[in-house]
Amino acid sequence: MAETLLEMEHITKTFPGVLALDDVSLKVDRGTVHALVGENGAGKTTLMKCLFGMWRQDSGDIRLNGDVVTVNAAKQALDLGISMIHQEPHPVRMRSVAENIWLGRFPQSFPGVVNHRKMREQTQKLFERVDLDVDPDVPAGQLSASLFQLVEIAKAISYDAKIIIMDEPTSSLTETEVDHLFDLIGRLRAEGIAIIYISHKMEEILRIADEVTIMRDGRNIGTWAAAELTTDVIINRMVGRELTNRFPPRHVGHSDNVVLDVDGLSATVGRSFKDVSFQLRQGEILGIGGLVGAQRTELVEAIFGLRGIASGTISKDGVVISNSNPRKSKGHGFALLTEERRATGIIPMLTVCDNTVIANQRQYSRAGVIVDSRRRQATGTICDELRVKTPTIDTQMADLSGGNQQKVLVGRWLLTDPDILILDEPTRGIDVGAKYEIYTIIQNLASQGKSIIMISSEMPELLGVSDRIMVMCEGRVAGFLDDPSAFSQVEVMKLATSFMSE
Repeated sequence: MAETLLEMEHITKTFPGVLALDDVSLKVDRGTVHALVGENGAGKTTLMKCLFGMWRQDSGDIRLNGDVVTVNAAKQALDLGISMIHQEPHPVRMRSVAENIWLGRFPQSFPGVVNHRKMREQTQKLFERVDLDVDPDVPAGQLSASLFQLVEIAKAISYDAKIIIMDEPTSSLTETEVDHLFDLIGRLRAEGIAIIYISHKMEEILRIADEVTIMRDGRNIGTWAAAELTTDVIINRMVGRELTNRFPPRHVGHSDNVVLDVDGLSATVGRSFKDVSFQLRQGEILGIGGLVGAQRTELVEAIFGLRGIASGTISKDGVVISNSNPRKSKGHGFALLTEERRATGIIPMLTVCDNTVIANQRQYSRAGVIVDSRRRQATGTICDELRVKTPTIDTQMADLSGGNQQKVLVGRWLLTDPDILILDEPTRGIDVGAKYEIYTIIQNLASQGKSIIMISSEMPELLGVSDRIMVMCEGRVAGFLDDPSAFSQVEVMKLATSFMSE
């Protein structure tokens, strides 16, 4: 018989204008992986933040091993054996990996003096336990997002947690790193640790979970054994309706007019992109595929003026241009939706209105003075067009779900009226319903003659949305796939690994 470790009973939580959790109950057994799924805004992360002490529920009880506990802060949760790995960790970048792991609980030689040798040894033992090859002394800011995500998992284990909450833990991981994580989860499960696993990736859920709880609109729809479920069943219960297609119909064709011509572009720094050439046509969706480290993000950031270019040219409408900084790029009709929504996209403490118009403030001014009514009108119009779900445009951006935050960011750039829209991982961390809406927006923009470059690490998305695919490997262009009817994962992966043996 399974032993119940955690019970959350009749949890309710409200925010201004929003009932985030409506009488939600959840039971998790010891030594199991319990998946928590639902659309963005369904209440998954809110429920887990109540468990972890980041927020206090308005009503309801939390029981551990049958005893009611009060969790008013993350420190209390950690002391109770509850640890949480956040979707987008924020390391103390200038401090070492070891210091990031033991922050707030440094081993001491005597009161007030940190024992660095002991801290390093403890970190090394921890990494050996999770098979992680990282130097404990390296500054955390030097690690890739995927490596630091694995460090965060090691940190969670270091608290001797009975329950580990993993919120989208694979969003930045390669396939090899995902396999590594799943092996580690299997070992933790065997040790009797319970894993609460939040993910929008259905294949992962069915692969790793023992039980699945589905949430919708702040309510618990039900809990089922993972073996009883399929991807389609989960999606239908998540959204409360049939989703017959994961992608909207493709727009019909595109112009032969070349809008963007990138010729022989190379980066100014070491091992980055080199000798990259491609063309982008009016109304075309050009997907860029490749594995982590292919330098796709570095390439588009250089095109937008965020990184230096050592050689090569960028031409728009047949004229060579210099996108030496983002301001010039905007002036040339470029827009860039960055990969890390929380780190380089949203301004969480500002309102939806502020976040929407911030890239185009001058348009809403008269004689150098911003006219608030113009800002509000533009925000209201774009939020209606993109179906942004928000109580008001004065709601703080941090209070929106990930999918709605992403739509606000798309709206921000649409208000600049770009000719070329660069989207770096546009649906990372958002649910299938919100993804479909983002795909629809992309297709509509292409049908209006906008040209789109889309980086995606999700193979179905890359194949299902792109008109043409450019695949990169080790900073170089490995090849192109030109016929959407013949796109295949095998062909993309062949190209994505083509230079690795050199």
